Amino acid sequence: MATQTKSLLSLARRASPDARRISELAEQAPLLQAQRWFARERHWINEQHLAICRIAAPTFFEERRASWFTERLRSLGWEATLDRAGNVLATFPGSAGRPLLAVTAHLDTVLSPNRPEDITVSPDGRFHGPGVSDNGSGLASLLALARVLAETPGLEELACSVLIVANVGEEGEGNLSGMRYLCRQGAWAERIRAFIVLDGPSLDHITAQALSSRRFEVSFHGSGGHSWNDQGNANPVHAAGHAISAFAQGAELRIEGAAARFAYNFGIIEGGASINSIPAKALTKLDLRSEDPEFLQELAALLTISVEKALEFENHRARASRITGKIKELGWRPGGKLAAGSPLLRTIQAVDAHLQIRARVNCASTDANLPLSLGLPAVSIGTGGQGAGAHTEQEWFHPDGRELGLRRALLLLAALATDLGRDLAAEDPDV
Repeated sequence: MATQTKSLLSLARRASPDARRISELAEQAPLLQAQRWFARERHWINEQHLAICRIAAPTFFEERRASWFTERLRSLGWEATLDRAGNVLATFPGSAGRPLLAVTAHLDTVLSPNRPEDITVSPDGRFHGPGVSDNGSGLASLLALARVLAETPGLEELACSVLIVANVGEEGEGNLSGMRYLCRQGAWAERIRAFIVLDGPSLDHITAQALSSRRFEVSFHGSGGHSWNDQGNANPVHAAGHAISAFAQGAELRIEGAAARFAYNFGIIEGGASINSIPAKALTKLDLRSEDPEFLQELAALLTISVEKALEFENHRARASRITGKIKELGWRPGGKLAAGSPLLRTIQAVDAHLQIRARVNCASTDANLPLSLGLPAVSIGTGGQGAGAHTEQEWFHPDGRELGLRRALLLLAALATDLGRDLAAEDPDV
């Protein structure tokens, strides 16, 4: 025991000032009680998680889930409303006029359950079904934080520094619409000092760099016809295939010489009515991502060249009607990066050191893209537990270890709120 005590004291002496500050903060009675609450109320948190996921919320159709979430927050003592974008926003009574820390999680999912019974729990406690990991885990954590802040004596001041946001439009073609509105047009924009985005369960990362992306729809149109009687009419599906092949070949040639990582994905191909009909239309959708936003412009130019080549090839071989092509940009996620010495990054790393979480700083595409692109402090972090299969029919989540992620989020908010209060006091001694 004496040896173990000496070892702990040695670690404490070597800890950074930031980590020691977090350790002292975590030992304060209200925060100790709140951290224990997460383990004590594990069953309640799991129930909320399942209830959320059983309300279908595909991108652009989040209304039912948003309504449920609003009422749930109100029942916990928060003043919750819907903004014009469809985001759920909640503050604690007494926060009027204060600067705020936004803690957010997106409402929408790529796939959705057809019925509530599609969300199941296996004998080992694992949740199964669309959205249980991405982002049922983040939304359940929002509710857990809302309740613990409202119920724990001594945390009223912290609660008044928090803006809870369940936002729309993060996935797919949602194009970060909810976060765009919140950061640029929402009534709260000028009061938010930092963004903590809760997305998925993994604790092994701190997303502090926004992965820029652009999304395109490419369509080809012709007259169609019978596969034999109208042979010679240009075929839109054939053109789409040529365009995809030309783009892929050009992109692969750029991989070795690229200064930054990039990825491309043709995720959707549509067209045709039957096997013996020349299609009148074909469509494909492309997702482009790069750590270097400027490189996306080069890839967009490659797409234009590839479509032009496909049209030229297919129309040259046509003996009758020709086809046309069109490129439409569906969305753009801007890039950005948190400075290495940012107080927000230092604080989350100090929290991780206290909790013995080993997380790497990474680059990804999340709701944090928007605030980071505007120069606002933001990180995206996981909320604990285990999960996999996001965006597939095999998605699953297990709540074991969730408490660690919730403690992480709570201590991060507490440390940031303390700094916020200190800054305000320095600006106005009467605060």
